[in-house]
Amino acid sequence: MGHFDCWASRFGETTTALELAPEGTGYRARTRFAKFFNLPELMNMFKEVADIKTADQLHLPTPEVEFHNYVSKPTEIQKEMVKALSERASRVHSGSVDAREDNMLKITSDGRKLGLDQRIINPMLPDEEGTKVNQCVGNILQFWREGEDKRLTQLVFCDISTPKGRSAAEPVAAKAAGGILDSPELHAPETLVPLEEEKERPFTIYEDIRQKLIAGGMRSDQIAFIHDADTEVRKRELFAKVRSGQVRVLIGSTQKMGAGTNVQDRLIALHDLDCPWRPRDLTQRKGRIERQGNQNPLVHVCRYVTEGTFDAYLWQTVENKQKFISQIMTSKSPVRSCEDIDETALSFAEIKALCAGDPRIKERMDLDVDVSKLKIMKADHQSKQYRLEDQLLKYFPEKIEQSKGYIRGFKADMETLAANPLPEEGFVGMVIRGDRLTDKENAGAALIDAIKDVKAGDPVEIGTYRGFAMSVEFSPLEKGYVLTLKGEMSHHVVMGEDPRGNLIRIDNALAKMPERLKAVETQLDNYCQQQEAAKAEVGKPFPYEAELAEKTARLVELDLQLNLNGGRPQAQPEQVVAKGGLSVLNRLKQPLAPKPGNKKNHSWEECL
Repeated sequence: MGHFDCWASRFGETTTALELAPEGTGYRARTRFAKFFNLPELMNMFKEVADIKTADQLHLPTPEVEFHNYVSKPTEIQKEMVKALSERASRVHSGSVDAREDNMLKITSDGRKLGLDQRIINPMLPDEEGTKVNQCVGNILQFWREGEDKRLTQLVFCDISTPKGRSAAEPVAAKAAGGILDSPELHAPETLVPLEEEKERPFTIYEDIRQKLIAGGMRSDQIAFIHDADTEVRKRELFAKVRSGQVRVLIGSTQKMGAGTNVQDRLIALHDLDCPWRPRDLTQRKGRIERQGNQNPLVHVCRYVTEGTFDAYLWQTVENKQKFISQIMTSKSPVRSCEDIDETALSFAEIKALCAGDPRIKERMDLDVDVSKLKIMKADHQSKQYRLEDQLLKYFPEKIEQSKGYIRGFKADMETLAANPLPEEGFVGMVIRGDRLTDKENAGAALIDAIKDVKAGDPVEIGTYRGFAMSVEFSPLEKGYVLTLKGEMSHHVVMGEDPRGNLIRIDNALAKMPERLKAVETQLDNYCQQQEAAKAEVGKPFPYEAELAEKTARLVELDLQLNLNGGRPQAQPEQVVAKGGLSVLNRLKQPLAPKPGNKKNHSWEECL
């Protein structure tokens, strides 16, 4: 076999299918592998260059593995943000958003983050009980207490929200290795006046788990991140500490803590906090604990899923991939054939058999596709005509009137803003929860406190600023808290964590009113132009009406000739043999014996 075509003809079956094009206005032909055949012979060829030994062949003294699946309910914020992901996907699919601003890769990435913890999307969101991260922390502490006398160890795998920048295990100021100095009371001054270095540290699940384990009684030197061992020497030292039980919990990603990590001596539990894309990554993770040299006869693999998020989809995808691989990579004789894991294609194999016979059948198939395309085009034309009529009667008048209302609203808000100008020096003042604050720093801090008290749900009014009422709500689409300044119009500002920065954002949003007014005026002109263009297009006939009528008539004629409408076909001498009995072509060509009048012939649809 010197060519790929030879290999494909011996071991693969391709299926050429007519599929609806992605835009939904036509069809396209696509050829793909649908099945793989002669798998025992294919695997024998593969084993000539690869020495494959599976676990059931080696009989290594590995511990028994007990699997535990923990399913957590999504929080209300996670539910709202999953809906927002669906809305984003609809916008991307419709093409209404620039791919540089949002695309399916970003949506998938946000979905994976959301399935792990909502605080990865926005650190200001609450840490709610019952999440899978908190479930994982509880299980780690339980295994830690139960294995205290034998110094049993654990691994935690998480490929998302990995630590970056400064070493995640580096202690912050005033933290000691353990004992009473790690009590929360001694760190109160730090939380009130955070260090500049700490303010820059981003939120990570790794650090969150570490802090919760310390709060649960574990010493900080018993927890390590694989990312801190950035050289081979440090890795060997870290692995030695895990094997000896000095480090009781090692947290890392599949890439850094997968193949080559030999720390199995005292491992009692492994935690899969997220789901990787590839089945081999799960195999590598499990291979860290189900390994020769583990002193424990029974070990535990804990996997965590957040219900109603991308987690279920990811686990299902990996499962489907693994099923396909398991049919081939086995120590036993593989199956003769197996289905490919690609999506199911619409098969036209019977129709292709027909095309080898009567040329009228091929003509009929081509006409069927052409007529379907033309009907879709006509339906689209009619839909556009109805849409234009609706736009002329309702849409454009409403939008024009709405734009005029926006213009009046912006002008009124600009007058309010002019009546409450910013002073050249000092702070104009802000009312938060009934208290008027004239100091900028105090106002910024009070604003942050008021935002943090707002839960998911309806907007909550918190005060006034420069003549505008202020309200706050959490926005899943923005993945953060949004402050609304309400006058005649609403002016939205996405809030951050910096008190002074939030005040600057508010002033910038108010300062953009003239710019927004100009944009609305431009939009009003566009609506007027579109209204005139719609008046010119409405009432135009379908340009391919004659072609559709001609091809439809020919299709009906061919159906009558080929007995696809219940007529009697002419007898044909040829016989076509197909597996499983008579093919569709054979049925069409087979002469019919006299039948009682009440017995119906098979129609085209029934044959297919």
